[in-house]
Amino acid sequence: MKTWLFTVIMLCLIAATVTAEQRKPVKPLPKDKCPVCGMFVAEYPAFYAEIVFKDGFRAHFDGPKDMFRYYFEPEKYTPGRETADIAEVYVTDYYSLEAIDARRAFFISGSDVLGPMGGELIPVSLESQARTFLEDHKGKALLKFGEITLATVNSLD
Repeated sequence: MKTWLFTVIMLCLIAATVTAEQRKPVKPLPKDKCPVCGMFVAEYPAFYAEIVFKDGFRAHFDGPKDMFRYYFEPEKYTPGRETADIAEVYVTDYYSLEAIDARRAFFISGSDVLGPMGGELIPVSLESQARTFLEDHKGKALLKFGEITLATVNSLD
């Protein structure tokens, strides 16, 4: 009995130990769907976003707007998932088209640039570029990750 319990505990610890390398962003596969809207995310690489949980589970999104909806209420879309268990959040930088840490990005809301689902939060890695984008594309607000709420996201529809 003790050996069985020890084995179960060790397997749980190993499964819960996901390295930083395993948490890096990945390119979506053609079959990956957004859990919020059901769209195939690989068709929208310029808007792709991703959440990686501590256990390695990944959720893929067609844009930051749906990613934030999921971030605020993961259990609504994937039962058993909680915001507290999220390890990494990635978005695609508007200018470089590279994955960036969403928690360090600047987001422009209310601009004339539309995403796959209409109004979108446009992520930019550099504040100077974000301010230029805000001006050039008639954005309404420049926000950091922690300033975005579910109400902010819902106002984009």
